[in-house]
Amino acid sequence: MGKRRETSKPLGIFDSGIGGMTVTMAIKNLLPDEKIVYYGDTARVPYGPKSPETIIRFSSQICNFLVHRDVKIIVIACNSASSSSLEHLRNTLSIPVMGVIEPGARAAVRATRSGRVAIIGTRATVESESYNRAIAALSPDIHVISRACPLLVPLVEEGWTDFIEAKLIVKRYLHDILRDGVDTIILGCTHYPLLKNVISHIAGPGITLIDSAHETALEVRELLAREGLLSLSANGLQGEKHGIASEKCRYYVSDSPDSFSNACKGLFGTEIENVHKVKVWELSQDPEE
Repeated sequence: MGKRRETSKPLGIFDSGIGGMTVTMAIKNLLPDEKIVYYGDTARVPYGPKSPETIIRFSSQICNFLVHRDVKIIVIACNSASSSSLEHLRNTLSIPVMGVIEPGARAAVRATRSGRVAIIGTRATVESESYNRAIAALSPDIHVISRACPLLVPLVEEGWTDFIEAKLIVKRYLHDILRDGVDTIILGCTHYPLLKNVISHIAGPGITLIDSAHETALEVRELLAREGLLSLSANGLQGEKHGIASEKCRYYVSDSPDSFSNACKGLFGTEIENVHKVKVWELSQDPEE
């Protein structure tokens, strides 16, 4: 009975804003029977310009909130938070914690043919060199270059993914990277897959884009199976797909729920109604009975 209770607990997922929904969608597509509690820190987005100490503090506050909602694992669906706080959270929490850096690095190592890989991400992610270390540990001969792209997260949060401004900014950011002869680009921020069409068009057909959302979902499934925490339907088979609008998903944000819902509708074409506001100073409080 105890084991069944453990498997029925939700997954906890968090991000600085809406970008982590790319990871949530990938997980729901792969594991439709899993319940999810998602927290988007929309009042404090973006995390990229902030110091590691600040990101660790924000991440710890959110994880406290998720733990109080009895989640079985936590997925840091944010590259900046994964870079700065993963080790701290693993050392302080009693449940498994997974980031998005290592899955993305593994995918890039498998994908590159020339041995030249680029990383685009927030300042926090790029300056942490987390991807560089992860790739070097897997394949030390791979040449890695990085480029901070701080304007891309605000573009996504505003829903400007198809605007001409997005195309011009992406082109500027990719200019030096493409001259370096890379054949693989890691989208080192969970917001960036929402600009994938623009980035792919500017990068050209010879460039492989690595979206860590799918890779992370695969590793979440492996982790749940390894820990005996995988949720199964009553007959032991995976049930039908429910999507990110499922009643199995609960969404919390630190700013306007309507803005989050509208952004999801515009970016994912999906109505998200089950969104609640939990202000940042309420994150340390126990959930109401």
